[in-house]
Amino acid sequence: MAAPNESWSIAVEKDYLKFSAAHFLIFPDGSAERLHGHNYKVFVEVHTDLDAHGLVVNFKEIKPLIRNLCDELDEHLLLPGEHPVLRATQVDDHYEVRYLTRRYSIPVDEVIVLPIGNTSAENLAAWFGRTLRARMAQQWPTLRLRQLSVGVEETPGQRGVWTLRE
Repeated sequence: MAAPNESWSIAVEKDYLKFSAAHFLIFPDGSAERLHGHNYKVFVEVHTDLDAHGLVVNFKEIKPLIRNLCDELDEHLLLPGEHPVLRATQVDDHYEVRYLTRRYSIPVDEVIVLPIGNTSAENLAAWFGRTLRARMAQQWPTLRLRQLSVGVEETPGQRGVWTLRE
């Protein structure tokens, strides 16, 4: 039996939990970065009660969930689907992307429009974490998650972190 002030967690940080993607950040004044890419790295921390076997979750089971999400984002242009000005409209087999005076035409299979307001590391971490949480709930419906944190690092030493406390 655990004492009231005890908790358990696992942290997952592997070299292969990464994805390469293009984006551009839009700033509050309306200016935007040039289209560019990063080699993003993903970090996950899971806090739960211990199961009957003394595990938070099995590393062998959670790593593929994280890896699959990385693979889904890999080698795509990431766009914010909830930005108030940027528009990404699918026209036949490509996206017409418009932001102020910018215009891009990109094949559909090279673009992912995410339900976020900007493609900052913080928002990418939030999307990743929310999606991972949903997949964890499917895989482990009885799991009592206490906290989930996801970090998305765009360059070494520079990451956005999202945390859910349940």
